[in-house]
Parts: sequence; C-alpha cells; structure tokens
Amino acid sequence: MTIKAMTAKEVARKVIDNEPLFILDVRNGDAFADWKIEGGNIQYLNTPYFDLLDGVEEVVSELPTDRDILVVCAKEGSSVMVAEMLSEEGIDAAYLEGGMKAWSDHLEPVKVGNLKNGGELYQFVRLGKGCLSYMAISDGEAALIDATRMTASYLDFAKEKGAMIKHVFDTHLHADHISGGRAIAEATGAAYYLPPADAEEVVFDYVELVNGLTVTLGRTKVEALYSPGHTIGSTSFILDDHYLMTGDILFIDSIGRPDLAGLAEDWVGDLRESLYTRYKELANDLVVLPAHFMIMDELNEDGSVYKQLGDLFKENHGLNIEDEQEFRDMVTKNLPPQPNAYMDIRKMNMGKIMPDEEVQREMEIGPNRCAVR
Repeated sequence: MTIKAMTAKEVARKVIDNEPLFILDVRNGDAFADWKIEGGNIQYLNTPYFDLLDGVEEVVSELPTDRDILVVCAKEGSSVMVAEMLSEEGIDAAYLEGGMKAWSDHLEPVKVGNLKNGGELYQFVRLGKGCLSYMAISDGEAALIDATRMTASYLDFAKEKGAMIKHVFDTHLHADHISGGRAIAEATGAAYYLPPADAEEVVFDYVELVNGLTVTLGRTKVEALYSPGHTIGSTSFILDDHYLMTGDILFIDSIGRPDLAGLAEDWVGDLRESLYTRYKELANDLVVLPAHFMIMDELNEDGSVYKQLGDLFKENHGLNIEDEQEFRDMVTKNLPPQPNAYMDIRKMNMGKIMPDEEVQREMEIGPNRCAVR
C-alpha cells in the first residue's frame, strides 16, 4: 500500500470544514502536550516514535476505521517511517508533509467581507500559531496589517488579485512572531508603518504610525487609533468605518497581556484605559478583527475570526471587570508562559539580528501566548 502525503493546506481545510480526522502524533509527550493540531472533529493518539521502533502493533488496535488517519511529527521524517510501518500492517495512513514546522507556517486566506466603495478584505488565518493578518484591497491597491514572515503568501495573493501593495502596517512591535512587514515593504516599495513608541531601538527607517493618521487606499480609508497596553505603542485601525483591527490588545475571548517587554505594572493602566475608555467611545457595530485567536472555538464556520465590538463588551470577561485592582491582578499575576524566544523575536523585529530561515522557524515554534489566559 503506497503512503501519501497530506499538506498543511489540506489539513487546514479539514479543520475549518470540521471534517473527521484521526491524528497519530509521534512526537514526545511534552511537545504534544504543549502544542498540537487542534480542531473540533479531531481525535488524537500520542505515541512517541521511539516507542514504535520495534513495530506499530501496540497502536493498531487504537486506530479507527471510519476516518482518515494522519501521522504527525516535528519535521516529517519520523511520520513517514511510521506511516510506512502502518501500511505494512494494511492500514492506510497519510503523513503530514513538512511536519509541524509546515503546520506552523501555513496561512489560510479567508474573505471577511466587501468594502463599501468597492474592494475586499481578507484575513490570513495561521491555524498552527493562532496569528491573524489582513489584506485590504481597493481599486487595485493593497494594504497589509500584521503580516507574518511568510512573505511569499502575501505577495502571491496580491499578484493573484491584481493588486499592488502600497502600505504595510504593524499594530505594534511583535514579540511572539516574526513580522514580515519590513521585508514586504522592501520587496514592493510600499511604505512601512510602525508606532514610534515601540520603535526606539529599531535600526531601519519607517513611517511613524501616530494617533489620527489616515491613509487612503483606493476609495477606502485606514485610520489609526492609539491604544497602548499590550505594548506602549500599540495602535488599532478603523478600516472603511466598519472594521476595528485591534492588534494584540483585544481578542474575541480574552485581552492582551502587558508583560512581554517586562513592564506589566507600568502598562496595565494604559491597557485598562484603551479597553474601557477609548474602545467604549467607538460604535458597537464595528467588526473586531484581532491579530491572534486563542482557541479554535473562536473561529466562525468559514474559518474567519471576528465579532462585533458590542458583543464583546457583553461577552468578553476581560471587558467586564469593574474593580480596577481586580483587573490589575488579572493581567499581571498568574500569566501563561511567555512566548518561545520572545526577546530574540523582538530583536529581529527591531532589525538587530537576522538569523537564517530555519532558526527563525525554530524561534516561533509553539502555541500563541499573547493573551492574558
């Protein structure tokens, strides 16, 4: 029986479409517990590769006959060998092409909606990392917001849509993933915008992203709203008077953590003011588009992640803590572990270091940890 590869894109579609899938993850138990492929209709079995070197007989009885089986490892090699061993036992199983590294890198573009004066807005969903980035297209011009390091995905998509990338924005200096913003701007001649309060140590030129800045994209406007708290420079965007891009300050099911530059106690007041004052003054029907999602339940049926601001003020616990001390305690104490290599990621996003592609991939491996919980 010939084994076959399943690409990260094919797995992404199964996750989004809620198709049944059984994953035999042959990484070590700690790696599996920390981070895995998630989905509402996925079943798992974690058996380390080294436990299967003498044969797969021990797991055969635990494998289903009514759903696709996918063998997963870190880089691909071990999963190929296990899939071949299963094939010898008469079991049809695929392996994940490129392993979890490929899963971490995959971007799935999902259309969020049309713009009022013509044009479209797309969300790039990075299921393996929880990152969300955006491309707005109007009259043949495109703007990118919070692009990841997988620059080819955006360049190819813009070309496919017949759009020229004119503006590239980062809502803040990212600490959990490597930004592709500057590289895309250099490749296309686009302007690269970064909040100056986050950019004191950067070693490259950029356009200052300040409160009230309005950028025209075709017949669409992008307005900057200073909203510090996750970082001191965090800036939101109101696009087309309809979409609120919140960066890492507000998520669908949580709020942003203020500690990734070691200044949680200093920034918690800014975080509360941005969420409880600045955002309260905005229209409830604005569609919130964050830069990350925390759990798969936040995805809509089509794989997109968004919700109206008014709904979040009713449902998001982080927006409904009346006592200021209780709020302060929540966002400064008992926080989840900080992202892997986050200090080196910050340095890279400042332009201070430039490791090779494989090192960059290793720096990012693991779950999203930008939220308070």
